[in-house]
Amino acid sequence: MNLLFVFFLCFAVRVASVFIVKTFYVPDEYWQSLEVAHKITFGYGYLTWEWVYGIRSYVYPMLIAGVYKLLALLRLDTAQWLVIVPRILQATLSAYSDYRFFIWTGKKKWGLFLTIASWFWFYMGSRTLSNTLESSLTTIALSFFPWYGEGIAYLWPAILCCFLRPTAAIIWLPLVFYHLRKSKISWTNLIFKRYLVISLTVAAVVIGIDSYMHGRFLVTPYEFLKYNIFQNIGNFYGSHPWYWYFTVGLPTVLGINFLPFLFGTIETIRKHESYPVRKYLLVTIVLALAVLSAVEHKEFRFVTVLMPLCFYIATDTLTRWSYKASSLVLWIVAILIVVGNAIPAWYLSTVHQRGPIDVMAKLGDIAVEYRSSENRPVNILFLMPCHSTPYYSHIHQNVSMRFLTCEPNLKQLPDYKDEADLFFESPIHWLRSHIPSYPRSAKPSHVVLYEPLAKTINDFLVDYKQVCTIENAEVNNNVDPNIILNDWSALMKENELNVDSLLQYINSRTGKHILVYQRLRDGEDNKFNRDEFKRDATAARLVEFDDDHLSYYQDDEFETDRNLFN
Repeated sequence: MNLLFVFFLCFAVRVASVFIVKTFYVPDEYWQSLEVAHKITFGYGYLTWEWVYGIRSYVYPMLIAGVYKLLALLRLDTAQWLVIVPRILQATLSAYSDYRFFIWTGKKKWGLFLTIASWFWFYMGSRTLSNTLESSLTTIALSFFPWYGEGIAYLWPAILCCFLRPTAAIIWLPLVFYHLRKSKISWTNLIFKRYLVISLTVAAVVIGIDSYMHGRFLVTPYEFLKYNIFQNIGNFYGSHPWYWYFTVGLPTVLGINFLPFLFGTIETIRKHESYPVRKYLLVTIVLALAVLSAVEHKEFRFVTVLMPLCFYIATDTLTRWSYKASSLVLWIVAILIVVGNAIPAWYLSTVHQRGPIDVMAKLGDIAVEYRSSENRPVNILFLMPCHSTPYYSHIHQNVSMRFLTCEPNLKQLPDYKDEADLFFESPIHWLRSHIPSYPRSAKPSHVVLYEPLAKTINDFLVDYKQVCTIENAEVNNNVDPNIILNDWSALMKENELNVDSLLQYINSRTGKHILVYQRLRDGEDNKFNRDEFKRDATAARLVEFDDDHLSYYQDDEFETDRNLFN
């Protein structure tokens, strides 16, 4: 197969995902990359606590900041380009990693097929997540790894990967040990003349960049481990049982491709002497899952880096099997893999949780066009779970915005609750305590929230009118499942919660729609929200139930109910 064709095929698929994937996955895609780069380049933005405490490396945001600077020089720094171009950059790197995976598998067609067909990699491959960068660098490094010869080229992307995501060391430590064992070069030469030189070079560059940007000498991998592992700060954002990666995490990420991987795993265990590379990849996968499982905070994206290892085993398994399979069976299996990946890829990329992205596009237009009665610019308040949407990188206007924060308990305070939790415990009380109510112009010009909250804060919204409704999700699944499980577990222990209460808790924070409210201008009547809530209140009285039938109020009684609210 022509290699140039392979690369451009991979490139076409990844770039297509830039324009097809229009949904929100996790906040880090924006808050740990685009938002930081926007702050560096344009001087305004928001840095989360991770950047204040120095647990994140500036290498990836600096790369994006370079793209932003170029766009600014070309006067192309619109909100649309600031979102799309970094994704195209990441998509290009992902495409090159797909190409290198094809080379690594011995140019096997099944390798190319599984990589391109993968629903999760299509969903993730163009996102500006450090996990996406980590997976791309890992795949590239694996393709240069000296499985059958000598070479150290793999060390450059591997060590860089470990500095950007310290958990990548879980994969590379066993592979480095494997290299040391099989190499004909002495350990001392490998370690001191090659490993150490490359490691120190990469370390000097990364530590130099991070220390300069943070304003003090800083080794970000150490800070990352100190807060996330030693202090277990990650647990604040949710936890899963130890076996979750084995039973849910990895099978979900691999999707239908998990089946050939599973068959390959069984075959590798049974005939481990016949598959030395597969055997060591399997050992690495199991060790990595075991170490990751020891950490309470777990997410699907954390095992994305294991996908190339799993796909290699699946590719080799399918290739050997296809020699004996008929053409009809091969086509059936290929179609099943395509359909099995296409369905989740389409739904999660185009339907589920697209609201946070769409609402920022709307707010971007509002930020450009809106001026208050006092000729003041827009002032936006997000009353949503923290980091529910992107931020300045998607608006690109230096306007006032505020969201509910959720910093972890870094100072180990007793009975600690973050701002978002305090708000949702008593929304009206929080608003009265934190948002001025008089004069009307002191309030935010726009409020963004999930629809169930609107009824709860009706009194606050009396000075607003609804100007936009954004479709978000067919199911209310925007809250991180880890957070739901934590609250469920805690409240179950206290015997305070049942299933209905849990669903009510979830629905109170999220919704199928995102609503945008705009503050009323001087002289503008507040009939908008009064009518809206009047209809809700009246509708509840329109239907009476008895044992035999439904009876409806007459029109004149309905009109009487309406008059009660006037």
